Amino acid sequence: MKKTIKYDTYIKILYPILFLTAVSCFPRQDVNSDKIHFTTRGLILDVNDLSTVDWPLKAKRAGLTTLATHITPSQVTEFIESARGQQFLKECREHGIAVEHELHAIHDLLPRDLFYVDSTMFRMDTAGRRRADYNLCVHSKAALDTVGRNAVKYARILRPTTARYYFWIDDGMPMCSCSKCRSYSDSEQALILENELVKVLRREVDPDATLAHLAYGNTLEAPLKVKPAVGVFLEYAPFHRTWARSLLDTAAIGREGGKGISHAQYLKKLDDNLKVFPVETAQVLEYWLDVSLFSDWKKPAAALPWNLKVFTEDIDVYAKRGITKITSFGVYMDADYFKKYPSIKFLNQYGQGLKEYQLR
Repeated sequence: MKKTIKYDTYIKILYPILFLTAVSCFPRQDVNSDKIHFTTRGLILDVNDLSTVDWPLKAKRAGLTTLATHITPSQVTEFIESARGQQFLKECREHGIAVEHELHAIHDLLPRDLFYVDSTMFRMDTAGRRRADYNLCVHSKAALDTVGRNAVKYARILRPTTARYYFWIDDGMPMCSCSKCRSYSDSEQALILENELVKVLRREVDPDATLAHLAYGNTLEAPLKVKPAVGVFLEYAPFHRTWARSLLDTAAIGREGGKGISHAQYLKKLDDNLKVFPVETAQVLEYWLDVSLFSDWKKPAAALPWNLKVFTEDIDVYAKRGITKITSFGVYMDADYFKKYPSIKFLNQYGQGLKEYQLR
């Protein structure tokens, strides 16, 4: 008589084989990934840096997650549409590096020659004169419409792999003082613009789009009269601090006097902003690796004055506030820089320090 295998016995034999086969089809996950505090570990570089150095590979080896382009939408578009830019994107995909674009944008989003078409789109200075020098009037519908259209145009070309967009106002420059704008701080005017832009980006480009509110210089103060729209996240940039001392030294005054801003004041302003914006999406934009800053924005570049102790203490300060996203400028780290200063020890200490950090 032919011997048969009972159904339950069959299942007991076959199920483990099927299970192991199925599991083997999925990518292996880092068993320690749930223990990584800083989930974004980024670096911002300009198009010359990205054109002359194999940054995706360096980023991968250093433990970074994200590379961001810089400086303006038009400059970065020219790079991304070039053969070298396309190669950069390909290498980022191959190495698992996310791509973002952190941009001083208003001059491209509201071209200055439009001043002669409609000057009311542009900011009014404190003397009551419309000026085409910086930024815009955020209470001009024509200005907001123009900025929105151009943001969509650039966003379709410069689409980040993270859905996080960065269209900053002009670098530390004043906003509008017209009768409708003057009762709002520069931070609040920036947020009025950002609230409109994120809606346009979500409608026209990416329903998951989020947009940075850059707290920096004249926009450090937390907005009070204006609340962030869904999708607007905080990017906090302590530009006038000193990097000779960590943020734990709250009495320290910023570089070159730092416009009188102490580390204690910087942390207070950060805490104020975290009461307005969700900490879960907040990002700190630091300058530990910003060769351009330490070179006073002049070439040939100076060697980076990397301070591991300051960096280590700083990231602990940020982590204890619940921040999980960190990036730093690294501009001027191009082929000429590494030819003169070949060591990348600082880069590895930055990336691995963020990756291996454990909240204490």
